[in-house]
This record gives sequence, C-alpha cells and structure tokens, in this order.
Amino acid sequence: MSYDLFESPFSTRYGSDAMRRVWSERHKRLLWRRLWTALAAAQADLGLVRPEQAADVRAHAADVDDASIARALEIEHEIRHDLMAEVRAFAEQCPIGGGIIHLGATSMDIEDNADALRLGEALDLILASLRGLLAALADQVERYADLAVMAFTHLQPAEPTTLGYRLAQTLQDLLMDLDALEACRAGVRGKGFKGAVGTSASYRALLAIAAPSAPGDDIERRVMAAIGLEAFPVATQTYPRKQDWLIVNGLAGLAQSLYKFAFDLRLLQSPPIGELAEPFGARQVGSSAMPFKRNPINAEKIDSLARYIAALPRVMWDNAAHSLLERTLDDSANRRVAIAEAFLAADEICGVATGIVSGLRVSEPHIARTMATYGPFAATEPLLMALVAAGADRQVMHEHLRERSLRAWADIAEGKPNPLTIALPDDAALQRFLSRAEIARRMDAADYVGDAPARARALVAHCRGRLSGPAALP
Repeated sequence: MSYDLFESPFSTRYGSDAMRRVWSERHKRLLWRRLWTALAAAQADLGLVRPEQAADVRAHAADVDDASIARALEIEHEIRHDLMAEVRAFAEQCPIGGGIIHLGATSMDIEDNADALRLGEALDLILASLRGLLAALADQVERYADLAVMAFTHLQPAEPTTLGYRLAQTLQDLLMDLDALEACRAGVRGKGFKGAVGTSASYRALLAIAAPSAPGDDIERRVMAAIGLEAFPVATQTYPRKQDWLIVNGLAGLAQSLYKFAFDLRLLQSPPIGELAEPFGARQVGSSAMPFKRNPINAEKIDSLARYIAALPRVMWDNAAHSLLERTLDDSANRRVAIAEAFLAADEICGVATGIVSGLRVSEPHIARTMATYGPFAATEPLLMALVAAGADRQVMHEHLRERSLRAWADIAEGKPNPLTIALPDDAALQRFLSRAEIARRMDAADYVGDAPARARALVAHCRGRLSGPAALP
C-alpha cells in the first residue's frame, strides 16, 4: 500500500479478503491463462496445434507472480492493450507453446469468460454471507416473537406489534433477495468462443484447415466444458451486458433490504426511543468531541454503502443500452470499477449486518416505557369493539374515546404519564356497558398483537427450510 498515492477504501477497509481475491489482478490473469490453456488443449485435440505446445502452455499457466505481472504492465505501457500484454508476457514464459497462445481468439473471448467466472465466484461468496445473515436473523425473530413493542406508522405510534414480527419483515425481504441472487447465480453465462463479432468465423476457419469434419462450434463446446461454464447461445463481441445489470441490480436489492433495516435501527437506537442498539465495543469511541456519544456507526455504514450500490445499476443499464451494434468500448473502463465495488460493498454490508443482528442489544425497559406511554391509545381500539359488543353506540363511544385521548396527549406533551390506563376504568360512560375490571383488562395493549407471534415463527420455519433447499414463500 502506498501512502503517497490514492488507494481505494475497498482495497483495505470495505469487503472481505476473499472477495478482494476474486477481483484481484492476479486472479484475473490466472483466469485468462486458464482459458488460454483450455483453448490450446481443445485445439491440440483437434489437431490445430501440437500436443507439446499445449502442454507447455499448461505448464506455465500458474506462473503469475509479481515479476510476471510487472512484465505484463511494462508491455502494456508500450502497446496500450492489457490483454495482449498478458499474452506476450505469458508467451515469453512458454518457449515451446508461446506462439500458439490466443490462436483464433479475440480479447473478449478471454476477458468476458473470465469475468463470468468471477461473477459466479463473487455471487457464491455473497450467497454464503446472505445465508449466514438469514440464519442469525431467524434466531432473533424466534427469540423475540412474543415481545410486544409499539409499532409506528407515519413515524407516529400506532398499535403494538412484536419485535420478532418487526424483524420478520427484514427476514422476508432478505429471502426475496436470496431468491433473486440465486437466480442470478444460476443464470451466469460466458460469451463462449465466438470471435470478433460473435459469428465464430475465425474458429470455423481453423477447423476448415485441420478438422473439416468437426462441428463448427466444437472449439467453443470443448473449452466451455473444460472450464465448467455455460455460454450464451448468441453473442456479439461481448456477452450481453444485460447480465451485468441483472446481477448488480440483484446486489442493489440486497442493499435496499439492509438499508431499511439499518435505518430503522438508527431510529430505534435514538435515546428518545432507545429500544434497540447495535453492539458497542468497550473501548469504542463515539465522537472526537463528545465523550458520551454512542453513535450507530455500523448501521450508518450500511446505509452509506447501500446508497452507493443503489446508484450502480444505472451504470450497468447504460452499458447494456449503449452497447451499439456489435460492440462499443465505452463500458470497459467503468466495468473495471463498478462491478468489483458493487460486490465488495455488498460483501461489507452483509457482514456488518450479520454482526449487528448477532449482537443486537434489546432494551426491554425502554420498550416497556414506550408501551406505557403510547400503548393505552392503541388499547382504545379493542375497548371500543368490546363496548359496541356490549350494546354501546359505536359513533358515540368513538367520539368519547377520542376526546379522552386528546386530553391524554396534552398530558404527555407536558411530560406526564399517559392517564388513560387509570382514567378509563373509572369512566362512568364506559361503566354503563363494561365493568371496571373488564375495562382495566382491555387497557393492557401488550396482548393486542394479533397473530404476529405465530406469523413470525412460521416465517422462521420457512426460512430454515429454505436454507436447506429452495422453496416458495408460504
């Protein structure tokens, strides 16, 4: 790392080493060489090159050390073509087979198939991380399936739900992301070996020389089987750039789910609510100026990086839409940056979210405080239904409870406790229809959570089954 030149935060700060290796310069060149090796082997089988030439290429395919990369970069500085520079650096290492490397191929026969392999590897890492997050979140949904909390609509207190059911909303979103990203993984395709404009003309010309009876797609079929990658049936000079858009859009969907989760956590960690908090280290510093601060830095990081990921599908959209005729090169530079960073950012936020979920801090006293303040308002709804069932006029009782609630809001605004829990059981107008004890029982809003616990547990069961194999949401 140079401290005198710009270094990307993704080089050290964001993302895992495993994800960085997928998008590393060395791994890219090793994949290029793997493709050249498979191409040489196929051509040797068909009699297009000598077996000893293909063997020499294979023998040096892994010789990608710092000196080799430096040599390729030196050549690139002169010829201004990165793949051709690697061809020459590789050829210099292969005294017997160097002259047949890249025979019949165009650059994107190598680069796009290598990129497709990297997309698959990167998706495997994201999917593994996402499954770990889902497992951790399912545990918390189950743990808190019955814990009543105040729900908010329009950022205003509404009715009770349970903490497990609230977390189940994120669990459900992430299960949809799992479906989408698994579909992306299953759909990853390479360009294949189709030449400069996708017609396979160069490969057919080679076959006509040495193996005229071979099928026209024999070289492509052999190479793609060797590397374990399916090819798009048709292509131009590149594989369809729509593939990049679909995959990055899938990552943006994951980012969207985690953005909402993290934003909700930031709201609930605010001391006026204080019900949840992300883990906070014993020696962690919250602010350089205010020693008391406990800022939700991890949730904020998720939202910051998720916002960045959300902008990247548009870049991929433009690359696909502007890939004019059989190819333009105006996607090349941004793809070097955007795809890798989309995966590294997604990798980071998935890992950070798993840490937050696993170490989630739940303050039951703060939850009880919020319920005591706002729960009595919610309790007026089941109370109203009980009054009507006992013979009261619904409209009259609604107006009466509305007036009592507005007076209670005034007390709360002055910092007083909510008076409804005490006042309503003693309300003579209500006692005409229900006993004091019945009214008091109805004022406990903690039981007014409907089927939230059952639904939360059902989703947990589905999630655990889903992690054992694909299944549809119930």
